[in-house]
Amino acid sequence: MATIPSDLSTRCALLLSKYESIRGFTDGLCEPLEIEDFVVQSMPDASPIRWHLAHTTWFFETFILKPFAKDYEPLDPMYEYLFNSYYNGIGEQFPRSKRGLLTRPTVAEVMIYRREIDNRMGQLLLEATPEEAMQIAPLVELGLHHEQQHQELMLTDLKHALAQNPFYPAYDTDVEQPTGKTTSQTWHEVDGGLVEIGHEAADFAYDNESPHHEALIPALEIAGRLVTNSEYRQFLEDGAYQRPELWLSLGWNTVQSEQWDAPLYWIRQNETWHEFTLSGLRPLNEASPVTHISYFEADAFARWQGSRLPTEFEWETASRLVPVEGNFAESHNFHPAPTQESEGLRQMLGDAWEWTTSSYAPYPGFKPPEGAIGEYNGKFMCQQYVLRGGSCATSRSHIRRTYRNFFPPEARWQFTGIRLAR
Repeated sequence: MATIPSDLSTRCALLLSKYESIRGFTDGLCEPLEIEDFVVQSMPDASPIRWHLAHTTWFFETFILKPFAKDYEPLDPMYEYLFNSYYNGIGEQFPRSKRGLLTRPTVAEVMIYRREIDNRMGQLLLEATPEEAMQIAPLVELGLHHEQQHQELMLTDLKHALAQNPFYPAYDTDVEQPTGKTTSQTWHEVDGGLVEIGHEAADFAYDNESPHHEALIPALEIAGRLVTNSEYRQFLEDGAYQRPELWLSLGWNTVQSEQWDAPLYWIRQNETWHEFTLSGLRPLNEASPVTHISYFEADAFARWQGSRLPTEFEWETASRLVPVEGNFAESHNFHPAPTQESEGLRQMLGDAWEWTTSSYAPYPGFKPPEGAIGEYNGKFMCQQYVLRGGSCATSRSHIRRTYRNFFPPEARWQFTGIRLAR
């Protein structure tokens, strides 16, 4: 996808092409779904597909059309309440945990809403003056990356919903899961010292990736690939989920209260481990990266193995050794793939988000934007850990080396995995 130029006389017109492409990718993700798949909410952390489709549309309507389109009239004033996620500066929100209880607006009505907002966005972008483009273009780019975040959430939320069904239905039966043999682990030196961290280029980045600054890291070694299912199975079979000495206190309490005994989506059938995927229930691929792992499990595995997790600064520094390529959403595999034997760093980007030991906190000098849009990232800088690298459900055009994802340490429903350091 082409980089959006800084020339504002052409920027909005090119953004329209990007807008249509990314919104179209969302529509494509919905093609394998039955109507019932759009409305289910399997847990409070997840949302119905219909809500994702409406919320991303609400974002463009709220932050772009309402302030910039002339004489704008909303399609339905109630949508501001129903589809506002967490922007307190905008107003009240319908409770997140009850999104699956809404039977109206219907899926058809949400699709009409999407098409209408797309039409109005197209008109606004084509008619924008250079002065208007100065304000509109950055918000459109933010909205498109926001849409890509929700594309990933659609896949992970749907996977969690389908996994509740004892028939283990597949999202897409045409996906071929790659096979391979477990490759040997390699270790790669990363020099210590002062390193440059954070985003500084002219292209898009979230506010939490800045300011660009220096950080001090030790000399270390970082694993050449992600931890595999085979390696994690050995951890499990060594009784790890019954050994409190391997776990952080809060992690052990979570293991006990949630009765965890394996990664999310691992299912024991006929004395054999299987794994639920978006292609249905399959025998566990020993060579694939282990995924749907909490921070607590990643930390315990690292301790059991005699290593540790990297900090986000160590990870970002090591990632500069590899190109930005990998197994992303565009491949339509939607599952981490086995890696090839290689001497270099592998799977740094794509396949699975990688837990780091870094708490999600502001960089020195961080200031969120003014207004409701400033609630996008900054207010979540508490009780979360940073993940890096993207996953098999992340779009290639969405990820960067400086991208800081974040989740609470008990979260498992995202494609999260483990890379070791020492």
